[in-house]
Amino acid sequence: MEKGIGQSKRLKLTDILVTVVIAAVFGVVYKVWGPMYNIVQPLGLHAEQLIYGMWFIAATFAFVLIRKPGVAVLAEVAAASVETFFGGEWGVTTLVYGLMQGLGAELVFAMFRYRLANVWVVSLAAIGSGVASLLVDSYYGYIESLTFWNYCLFIGLRLLGSVVIAGLFASLLAGALEKTGVTSLLRPASRADYDALT
Repeated sequence: MEKGIGQSKRLKLTDILVTVVIAAVFGVVYKVWGPMYNIVQPLGLHAEQLIYGMWFIAATFAFVLIRKPGVAVLAEVAAASVETFFGGEWGVTTLVYGLMQGLGAELVFAMFRYRLANVWVVSLAAIGSGVASLLVDSYYGYIESLTFWNYCLFIGLRLLGSVVIAGLFASLLAGALEKTGVTSLLRPASRADYDALT
């Protein structure tokens, strides 16, 4: 039996610390990414939704590296907390988004019993985060005034951006890190680990 992909499903202190460090890095990225959203927005046709997926990447990236239950939620909430701490534009609501987006990804990983971390599963998890963010948008009334076609375009571009950034890019980034051997400090690498990334 191959070991590697979650030989122990319980989070250890090391897993938690690594997840928090990853989240701290992405929390700073999230803060820097806020103005980028505002720069792209004037282009119209919801072009800013194509870059929205960056706010989900902590959850997917952290899971690909650690592959244990709870990692996606922990990473996303911690990243949102760091963003808020550094004066994120959306204040405390950022934490609500972080929790829901983390849960969206976590549910997808749970569907596959935390055993798969290939690009398809990670992309589905990114979509899960995207859907969760849309639910929060609806709750706060941010998108209720859109017409049907506008609403479809908005949703489609957000989910596409989610797949590209939090799915494909997160998988490529984690894959590059895997090949350096650094992740062997987190868990024993196996053939299945490398295969799961392709």
